[in-house]
Amino acid sequence: MDLVIRDAQLIDGTGTPARRADVTVHAGRITEIREEGTGPRPTGTRTLDAQGLTLTPGFIDMHAHSDLALLRDPEHTAKAAQGVTLEVIGQDGLSYAPVDDESLTHIQRTIAGWNGTDGVDFTWRTVAEYLDTLDRAHGGEGIAVNAAYLLPQGTIRMLAVGWEDREATPAELDRMRHEVAKGMREGAVGMSSGLTYTPGMYAKNTELTELCKVVAAHGGYYCPHHRSYGAGALQAYEEMIDLTRDANCPLHLAHATMNFGVNKGKAPDLLALLDGALAEGADITLDTYPYTPGCTTLVAMLPSWASEGGPEATLARLRDEETAERIRHHMEVIGADGCHGVPIDWDTIEISGVSTGAPDLAGYVGSTVRQSATRLGEEPWTTARRLLIADRLGPTILQHVGHEENVRAIMRHRVHTGGSDGILQGDKPHPRAYGTFPRYLGRYVRELGVLGLAECVAHLTSRPAARLGLTDRGVVREGYRADLVLFDADTIAAGSTFDAPRTLPTGIPHVLIDGRFVIEDGHRTDTLAGRTVRHM
Repeated sequence: MDLVIRDAQLIDGTGTPARRADVTVHAGRITEIREEGTGPRPTGTRTLDAQGLTLTPGFIDMHAHSDLALLRDPEHTAKAAQGVTLEVIGQDGLSYAPVDDESLTHIQRTIAGWNGTDGVDFTWRTVAEYLDTLDRAHGGEGIAVNAAYLLPQGTIRMLAVGWEDREATPAELDRMRHEVAKGMREGAVGMSSGLTYTPGMYAKNTELTELCKVVAAHGGYYCPHHRSYGAGALQAYEEMIDLTRDANCPLHLAHATMNFGVNKGKAPDLLALLDGALAEGADITLDTYPYTPGCTTLVAMLPSWASEGGPEATLARLRDEETAERIRHHMEVIGADGCHGVPIDWDTIEISGVSTGAPDLAGYVGSTVRQSATRLGEEPWTTARRLLIADRLGPTILQHVGHEENVRAIMRHRVHTGGSDGILQGDKPHPRAYGTFPRYLGRYVRELGVLGLAECVAHLTSRPAARLGLTDRGVVREGYRADLVLFDADTIAAGSTFDAPRTLPTGIPHVLIDGRFVIEDGHRTDTLAGRTVRHM
C-alpha cells in the first residue's frame, strides 16, 4: 500500500524550517517528498489529509527504563502516544543481560522498583537472547516501539566480580572485557554505567577506561550516570570526559543535570566545560528531561558501603540497630555517595511507589518521608528505614532537588538530546514517563520559547540518531524508514502531571513505525511494529 501524507508542515529533523509537502510511504520507507509547487502531487492507495499538522521523524528516547515494560505491555502507550518510535534501554549500568542464574536473581531484586518483576518469563541469559526475546514478544508480533540496548556495566561487574567493593583482579577484568566485546557483537550500541549505584560504582576509573576501549573498538559509545549530580558534580563530569578521552570512546552524558542547592545557577559552568572539551575534538552528547525533580529508588540514597554484598546484606544492615544508626549519620550529616555527597533533605524525598502492593505501605505514596514521619510522630529516618525493610528495598522516589534555570540552559546546548528517564512502575510515577516529548514541544517551544520548533525537533530526532550511528532514521528523507509523527504544534502538550502521572498527551493524532500506524486518530492501534535496532 502507498500512503500519501498530504499538505503537512514538514520539519525534517535537520533543523531546516518547516515547509509544506506531500510525503509518500511504501513498504516501510519514505519513497517521495514533494514540496508544494514543485510538480504533480503524488497519489496512493490511501491519502491522509495532514492540513494543520506538523510532520517530523519519530522521537528517540535516549534514556528509557522500558527493559521489561516492552515485554509486559504490548500497547506501551506511555511511549507510543508521545511519538516515541525508538527507546534506548539498558540504562544506568543495571539491566538484565548478560547474566547467569545467580546474577539475574540479584538484578531482579535490585531494580524491582524501576521495572517490577511480575509478568515476564526470564528465559534469556545473553544479550543476543534478550534482544531476540524482544523481537519475538507478544506471540511473535514484536514490541510496541523500536529498542536499542546499552550494555549495563554494573550488571557485568556483578557477573564477573560480585558485590564486593574492591578492584577487579586481572582475570575478572579480562572476563568483563570479554562480556563487553561479546555484547557489542550481539547488537548492543554501547555501554552504560550507574556510578552512584552498587555494584557499578565500585569500579575505579582505570577499570572503566579498559571497558570503554572495548566499546570504542566495536563502534559504540559510553553512557555514564556519573559519580555525582550534587556536591562535586562538575568534577564528576570532567572525570567522565577525561576517562573517555583516554579510551578514545564517544561519550553520551545521561540525564545531564546540575541538582541540589550547591549547583543552583551553575549550568553555565557545565556548558563551559563541555564547550572546552568539544573545541579540543571530544565526541560528546547528552540528554535531559524537561522537569526539575529526579526519580530513583530509596535504597539508592544509602551510602555505598551499606549495599556491599547485595540486597540481603543491605537488609541485614538496616535491621541492625547500630549499623542503621551509622547509615543514618552518613546520610543526614556527612552526605552519602548514594545521595551525591549531599546530606539528605527528607522534605525533598517523595515516595512514588512500592513494589509489594501491600495495603499498609500504600499510604506512604504521594507523601514526602518527612510528611509521613510527622503523621506517625517519629523521625524521618525511622520512617524511611521501616519502609525499606517492609518493601524489601523496593520503594521508588521522586527527589525534588532540581533548578529550572539549569534545565533551560542545558536543553539549549548544541549537543543536547531528549531522554525521559521514565520509570513506569509505582502508584505515582514521575510524569516524565508519559510526558517528556510533548512537554518539550508544548511548554518549552510553544509556551516559553526556550527552543525553536525546528531546532527542538532536531534535538529529539536527528541528533540522537547520529549518536546511535543510524543511517536511515532520524530524518524525513527519501529512502529512510517511515518512523514518523504528526502533531498539532498549536495544541501538543503533556497530559501527565505529578497528581495524574499516567495521563496521555494531547495534540498527537498519528504515529507511524516502519510505515504502520501505531497511533491513529489519537488512539493506539493493535500494531506491534517495533523491533530491536542492533549495532552491526
